Amino acid sequence: MDKVNQTDMPTKYDPQATEAKWYPYWTEGEFFKAEGKGDKEPYTIVIPPPNVTGRLHLGHAWDTTLQDIISRLKRMQGYDMLWLPGMDHAGIATQAKVEGKLKEEGTNRYEMGREAFLEKSWEWKEEYADFIREQWSKIGLSLDYSRERFTLDKGLSDAVRKVFVTLYNKGLIYRGEYIINWDPDTKTALSDIEVIYKDVQGSFYHMAYPLADGSGSIEVATTRPETMLGDTAVAVHPKDERYAHLIGKKVKLPIVGREIEIIADDYVEMDFGSGAVKITPAHDPNDFEMGNRHNLERVLVMDESGKMNENAAKYEGMDRFECRRQITADLQEQGVLFKVEDHMHSVGHSERSGAVVEPYLSTQWFVDMKPLAANAIALQQKEEKVHFVPERFEKTYLHWLDNIRDWCISRQLWWGHRIPAWYHKETGEMYIGMEEPADAENWEQDEDVLDTWFSSALWPFSTMGWPDEQSEDFKRFYPTNALVTGYDIIFFWISRMIFQGLEFTGQRPFEDVLIHGLVRDSEGRKMSKSLGNGVDPMDVIEKYGADALRFFLATGTTPGNDLRFQWEKVEANWNFANKIWNASRFALMNMDGLAYDEISLEGEKTMADRWILTKLQDTVQSVTRLMDQYEFGEVGRLLYNFIWEDVCDWYIEMAKLPLYGEDDVQKRMARSVLAHVLDQTMRLLHPIMPFITEEIWQHLPHQGDSITVAAWPVVNHDLIDAQSVEDMELIKRIIRSVRNTRAEMNVAPSKEIELLINAASEKELQQLLRGQEYLERFCNPEKLTIDTGLQAPEKSVSHALTGADLYMPLAGLIQLDEEIARLQKEKEKLDKEVERVQKKLANEGFTSKAPAHVVEEEKQKQQDYADKRDKVVARMEELQQ
Repeated sequence: MDKVNQTDMPTKYDPQATEAKWYPYWTEGEFFKAEGKGDKEPYTIVIPPPNVTGRLHLGHAWDTTLQDIISRLKRMQGYDMLWLPGMDHAGIATQAKVEGKLKEEGTNRYEMGREAFLEKSWEWKEEYADFIREQWSKIGLSLDYSRERFTLDKGLSDAVRKVFVTLYNKGLIYRGEYIINWDPDTKTALSDIEVIYKDVQGSFYHMAYPLADGSGSIEVATTRPETMLGDTAVAVHPKDERYAHLIGKKVKLPIVGREIEIIADDYVEMDFGSGAVKITPAHDPNDFEMGNRHNLERVLVMDESGKMNENAAKYEGMDRFECRRQITADLQEQGVLFKVEDHMHSVGHSERSGAVVEPYLSTQWFVDMKPLAANAIALQQKEEKVHFVPERFEKTYLHWLDNIRDWCISRQLWWGHRIPAWYHKETGEMYIGMEEPADAENWEQDEDVLDTWFSSALWPFSTMGWPDEQSEDFKRFYPTNALVTGYDIIFFWISRMIFQGLEFTGQRPFEDVLIHGLVRDSEGRKMSKSLGNGVDPMDVIEKYGADALRFFLATGTTPGNDLRFQWEKVEANWNFANKIWNASRFALMNMDGLAYDEISLEGEKTMADRWILTKLQDTVQSVTRLMDQYEFGEVGRLLYNFIWEDVCDWYIEMAKLPLYGEDDVQKRMARSVLAHVLDQTMRLLHPIMPFITEEIWQHLPHQGDSITVAAWPVVNHDLIDAQSVEDMELIKRIIRSVRNTRAEMNVAPSKEIELLINAASEKELQQLLRGQEYLERFCNPEKLTIDTGLQAPEKSVSHALTGADLYMPLAGLIQLDEEIARLQKEKEKLDKEVERVQKKLANEGFTSKAPAHVVEEEKQKQQDYADKRDKVVARMEELQQ
């Protein structure tokens, strides 16, 4: 851009108009597209793929905003940045949505058949994928859409089959009859981590099973009496003397009349309850293991929908909970059930449907997790381990791996990756392979699909073209650099990506994992439909703009912690955007058509010029460091303070002196400094607030097509002037003090006052003289005296500041008693500060553990506060004479 054009910059910032304009510009210009070749160092992030079950929520907005900040930063730092987008088919969740829609239409998947149902599911996917992309654009995500992936794409499906077949051939995938978590509502198996445990008020049912020989009975207890129909033994501890004479005998199972044996097993706890337990191998995982040890029969008494089956005698067809009520009554009538006591216990519920999970005997596919988990644990002892941010989550991750159980990976669904297993129609022979058998008409494929997380676990490398290890993207962009996700899916997803990445690529799938928490409402409650406290991110964007929402999400918390959503904080960030807009517009209106090649920071500069350029270098250094540490909250705080206070409240006001003055050299320098500071500030802010920064940057004199690919600022040591910062801090202290005094005494800024400044030493005197023009401009003195050794005039307001004392004669300004009262308050405040520091220094725990320079700083503060207090006391005594 040759000349600045500020005339087309609206007087008021309109986030909706700005945001609607720039996203199409970015995508059409392919600024987000990774090059995939060349000398640039690659940097990769893969998006945690959202489920195609509905629109994105605030948690997604938070998660993707953090990823976008990193992506935009790295792109500006010159990396070949790939942020790969995509979506997850979300088997159980999506199928439930589609089945719900079919139910409204008066049909179901069984009436439609598998192929027609899958067509409906794909239609759902396309509809909601469009919604998700639209939301991505509204949030401003810099995604490389040319590489977008979906977990059911052919390439990813090939990767899934490859992994399944390979693990099967290694003996790490097996099929067998086991007790699994069963969801009777969705009629599918669940993995352990898809079960949520809730404390539920239930009952303990105490029963006396009669001995078959009529010699007595044995007491057992259960929380699920309906399962007693499937009992195949009663167990006692082999060393329990109470039951030693009963081992090997039989009891007659009530209701059913079947005789079952009393067995001995070390698993039984002698001191819990009666010391005897009923064994139901088809309905309890521990009983299943005991049944295997003793070769017990497995009697399944329920069907897949949670109804009692043909093995349940007269209860066949009843719902499991209806059966519980009826069998309880029947057992009481028979005199078998002799006590029912209240019992609060933990009950598993399906994460997806909310149904009470049933431990259920079923033939399923499993992954043998021990060897895979061992590799993942060993990785964390190496230099090239996965780095968790914050580090505390590594312990959470390792604890789960240490106690891992085999992973049930089959699901009784139609929507998903169908298991690549075929069974011969005549012989029953099983075939596992990448492709169906040659004589496919003689084989039937397994009806089940794989757990959604099985394909998601491959996401970092399957999206890059694997299993083709010669894929250009796989070679260049894998392993990835960072993953950003919530702590709630460490077990579901992060752990599985790590062990699958190690197993199939020999490398960690990502270097860093940035963990964030959950978005909660303003009261700290989890957002949910039942509470009605959810917030749609699109509603927030419509009201305040994406930049205000992004700034809130980026700066509202520290890594690993939850975030409380507060409308007033988003509004405050909208005000921040307006502050930036107004300041930039003022600056641009005073550029006088400055061209990019006319910007020069060479030559004489004012104190304010040197100061703001130094503050800019400090900000560049700190923001870059904090960005690399993922401390986005601190980044936001720094940028907010620098922009609002240093740039807007101080520098722009001070720059008006040369801009409105007669010195053309100073005028040109002020314009150059303004242009440079705004340019660099917009770049620093761009990753968090991309829309407003692009709009302002395009009006500034610049080179290049977009701020998205502009170079990230680096520290220019030639522009650092530490003295200017020290000078300006003294000047600012005095200006603030005068302004505060005017406000306290209701003296208008326009009213001229007499001002005397007593410098603490010759050093401070020179500082004050260097900044005299600012004191004259912003203090509006009728008469200004600056010197050392000045005495306070009679009846004057005084302020003891670090480096100088400030005197303002009272004549015509205030009432004497009001000034004495003000000084008394100032003395009380200083008393508290002196006392606070004294207590701190008297604390041996602080002085012995804190670094020496910190202790010294506190001592200096104590002296400073005491000196100020002495001056205030002296001034009060003087006024009271």
